[in-house]
Amino acid sequence: MIIDCHCHAGPGDGLSGPWDSDAGLGRYLRRAREAGIDRCALLAAFHSDYALANAAVARIVASRPKQFYGYAFVHAARDRGRIAAMVRTAVQDYGFIGIKLHRHDARISGEVCQAARLFGVPVLYDPMGEVAVAELLAAQYPDVDFILPHLGSFADDWGAQLALIDHLARHKNIYTDSSGVRRFDLLEQAVRRAGPHKVLFGSDGPWLHPGLELEKIRLLHLPERDEALVLGGNFLRLTRRAPGLAPQL
Repeated sequence: MIIDCHCHAGPGDGLSGPWDSDAGLGRYLRRAREAGIDRCALLAAFHSDYALANAAVARIVASRPKQFYGYAFVHAARDRGRIAAMVRTAVQDYGFIGIKLHRHDARISGEVCQAARLFGVPVLYDPMGEVAVAELLAAQYPDVDFILPHLGSFADDWGAQLALIDHLARHKNIYTDSSGVRRFDLLEQAVRRAGPHKVLFGSDGPWLHPGLELEKIRLLHLPERDEALVLGGNFLRLTRRAPGLAPQL
C-alpha cells in the first residue's frame, strides 16, 4: 500500500498564494491514481481559523474514509489555551490521526506537544530550517513522535537538511518526509544513515505532483521491505494504524 503522508486540502481564506487559498483535490487525485497511490493524509491550507479549516478537512475525509486520513492543523500562538480541545475534537469526533503546525504561523509549543502526548498522536511540524528544535523535542518529549517534513527545509537549505539527518540518526522519535526534497543525495543519505524506518513518503500535494515525488522514492532502489516502510509502513506505525493496533478504515 502506498500512502502519501502530506497533502493539503480544503479552504484557505488568504490570497497571498496557493498555500493560503483553496486547495482543491481534483487534479491531485487524478495524478495520485495514475501513480498508484492508494491513500493520503490531508491537512488544511493556511487559514485564519484552523477550527473551521479542520472541520472542512473532516468533511473531505468523511467523504472517502477508506482513502483519506486527517491531521488537525493548529496555530501554536493564536490557538493557545484551546489546542487540547481542538485536538480532542479532531481525534475523537473526526477520527484524525495527528497534529500539524508550521513555523510560518508560530514556533511549536509545549502545549502542542502535551496534546500530542495526551491523545497519542504524532506531530507534523515544519520548522522552516530551524531543525535544532529536534534536539529539544527528542529530550523533553521522548514519548511523542515528530515528523519534520521536507527533510527540515522546503526552502532547500542544505545545512539544515544535513543537520536534520544527524537528528534522525540519533533520536528515535524524530522522523522526516520526502516531500519537496530536491537534493536527492541528501534524501539518499537520510535513508542510509538513519534507516528506512525514519523516512515517510509525502508529496506536499496538491501543489507538487505526487507521481514525481513518488519517483524519488523509487529511484532510491531500496530493498522491497525497506521501500514498503517508506511508502506506507512507517505512516501506519506512527499513526497506530498498523494491523492489530487500530481498526482498519
